[in-house]
Amino acid sequence: MHDHAHHDNELDEMTARVRALETILVEKGLIDPAAVDAIIDTYEHKVGPRNGTAVVARAWADPAFADWLRADANAAIADMGFVGRQGEHMVALFNSPDLHNMVVCTLCSCYPWPVLGLPPTWYKAPAYRSRAVREPRKVLEEFGVTLPDDQQIKVWDSTAEVRYLVIPARPANTDGMKEADLASLVTRDSMIGCGLAKTPGAV
Repeated sequence: MHDHAHHDNELDEMTARVRALETILVEKGLIDPAAVDAIIDTYEHKVGPRNGTAVVARAWADPAFADWLRADANAAIADMGFVGRQGEHMVALFNSPDLHNMVVCTLCSCYPWPVLGLPPTWYKAPAYRSRAVREPRKVLEEFGVTLPDDQQIKVWDSTAEVRYLVIPARPANTDGMKEADLASLVTRDSMIGCGLAKTPGAV
């Protein structure tokens, strides 16, 4: 554990509080610094949105994988090595010109950790959890997403029994791109349905 005493004044208030709490817990022997570092490493490098972007890119590039993802998302995602707690019951939702899928958890914050990491703060906020169901088009507009009036929006309620991964529509002018380059077009918000994939020129 590093000594943060000389640097806490450079941190934002929340980070400083977390550091102070961590220091106290370590000093009392309640947590192991190595265990904390291992958890942080897991969520920074092994669990998180980059996993989901790889799934989406593969679905865009490989029609057979996309079909597998539609039929059995658990197996298809596990085949890529992305498994773990909060990712046991996965369903992939494919966006299309006629349908835009959006995910919310109205009761708490159920979220597919193995492919998206930890949920953003706004996903857990009561305002999003209630308004996404009542006025999804308006909420999407607040995220900067304006959809055609004739494109249906379907809101899916994530629960402990099922979690969702939105497969955003593949941007135009991406034929021939490698999967790694396709993955760079996928955003976390697009995999929740609160954003769209980037265009090649926007990366």
